[in-house]
Amino acid sequence: MSERKSLHFELLGSFSCEGAAPKSGRKVLSFLQYLIVHHERNISAAELIEEFWPERSDAPANALRRMLLRARKLLKELYPEAEELLLTLPGCYAWNPEVCLTLDTKRFEDACLEAGRKKREEQTEALLAAVSLYKGDFLSANDSGWVMAPRQYYRTLYIDACKTLLPLLEKEERWIEVMAVCEQAYEIDFSVEDFTFCQMQALIALNQPEQAVEKYENFRNRMLEEFQIEPSGRVEKLCTLAKGLRKKDLGISEIFALLSEEDPVGSAFFCTFEMFQSIVSLERRHLLRSKGNSMLIIVRLGKESVPAADVRRLERVLLEDLRAGDPVARLEAGSYIFLLTGADAENARMVISRLDRDFHRIYRRSEAHITYHMENLSFEKNEVPR
Repeated sequence: MSERKSLHFELLGSFSCEGAAPKSGRKVLSFLQYLIVHHERNISAAELIEEFWPERSDAPANALRRMLLRARKLLKELYPEAEELLLTLPGCYAWNPEVCLTLDTKRFEDACLEAGRKKREEQTEALLAAVSLYKGDFLSANDSGWVMAPRQYYRTLYIDACKTLLPLLEKEERWIEVMAVCEQAYEIDFSVEDFTFCQMQALIALNQPEQAVEKYENFRNRMLEEFQIEPSGRVEKLCTLAKGLRKKDLGISEIFALLSEEDPVGSAFFCTFEMFQSIVSLERRHLLRSKGNSMLIIVRLGKESVPAADVRRLERVLLEDLRAGDPVARLEAGSYIFLLTGADAENARMVISRLDRDFHRIYRRSEAHITYHMENLSFEKNEVPR
């Protein structure tokens, strides 16, 4: 009995056969990839027509036959010594049973599942081996609809494996490997905060706080740009730690110089919500002694606003209209809170009126509806809708 011929296909990242990238039209490649992914079953002509010619009414059966000819020709170019690889059966198509197809996706999936069954002491190496098999998103160059579900499945499998692996590496203080895993995972999905957090931890452990701060700033800027979301408090705390470590060897004069180097430039003080909480807490203590007034104000954009444009516009007006000493923090996309020190309710209404007027004067075409809610730090509450 002759041995079954084995064909190996790489589907994670760039599509390749036996290490070579096939050259053909995008639809032919997508058609062949579909047949490869579903190689363990017979695929009906109706299924292929529905997937690749859903809106065609002019002889889709003929289009399918032409596509099969092109796919078979491509396979012949890739495997000139192989017998017929794709068989035509009554009403369906199948791979020649004398041929064994092996896929990197199956190997990756099996490695992840096997690592999950390992004992704690063996799991780290098994997960390292599994995540190393992920060379990129499933068929990354294919934007066909049928690709999306398996792409998300393998990406989730990979991200979950990384999330399980990183704490194990951290426990063993294998910081270089933490860095390598995080760098690759960040390229796959930068929005998963764990990867930035763990990489910052590794950089701090490797005595590179400057790079940890840079990593935080890049992550924060990208999150704001794409999702209008601030990093969580735990990442901000790690950044604060890195900044502190960066300054630990400074002399007295250098510390004073650092504290005075960021002079006010005429705009409000934009800070994290965690820092804002600390500022409010200090102001409350001050008011207990001075018996004065300070006002908290929340500003929100209505649902009809354009998130990307109006959020940036509102933030710009707040920073430019408020005083240099007024702290401002983002609550969520299109929602901010700021503190007016030394102001009472009447002063706050004047500020609100100016902000609202300036926003609609500068951005006349915006249809944003802005609401303002204010509260006196002495707990006299008011609400002012606009």
